[in-house]
Amino acid sequence: MYGGEKKSWPQRVTIIAGECLFLIFVYWFLFINGNKAYLPVGNVQRNLILFVCCLVTFFRMSWMTIYLLRRGISWSEVGGVLLAFAVYYIGFPVLGSIHDDPLDGVDGIALFLFFTGSLINSLSEWLRDRWKKKEHNQGKLYTGGLFRYAIHINYFGDVIWVCGFAMLTRNIWSGLVPILLLLMFVFQNIPIHDQYLRKKYGLAFEVYEKKTKKLIPFIY
Repeated sequence: MYGGEKKSWPQRVTIIAGECLFLIFVYWFLFINGNKAYLPVGNVQRNLILFVCCLVTFFRMSWMTIYLLRRGISWSEVGGVLLAFAVYYIGFPVLGSIHDDPLDGVDGIALFLFFTGSLINSLSEWLRDRWKKKEHNQGKLYTGGLFRYAIHINYFGDVIWVCGFAMLTRNIWSGLVPILLLLMFVFQNIPIHDQYLRKKYGLAFEVYEKKTKKLIPFIY
């Protein structure tokens, strides 16, 4: 998962193509006639916001997939990524589209979380990419930018924006998604990533992890 050097262009194209298909489906579902036959039409403004969130997620993730992600991507990882995107691009809009109450303050908080988490995730990755491109930083461990607050601050951003997206649906079942995502990070991704970083950077990473929180700044 970590440390691969291959460009993996077929995998990257497959991910982006899958996202495009999800977006086409959800546009049809929300704005043409996808949900009119069997489900409540819901709130038009909420449907629009849900679709905008899908677009924001698509452009962020495509930018990261093509430009920022330098390691190789396995086909098994492609399957996991597309499954997650199906939940975000299809699951959230479908669940949110049947909620017909008008927008209120809770939706404002949800949007704040969505855009804050998106910013944390993308900005942390971008700053790290800029730092690593400098010749004198080659082979060094990056501990600056937002990563000074948590070793996996990018994962923290993911949890925050997914929480906001889930809140926008106003559906209790959506709450399971950020909970499962958090558990996956804590018990799977973070241990695997830490093991890779410990092996690659040795003492530098050991010092870094002793003085830096794992995921949530100032807490964990």
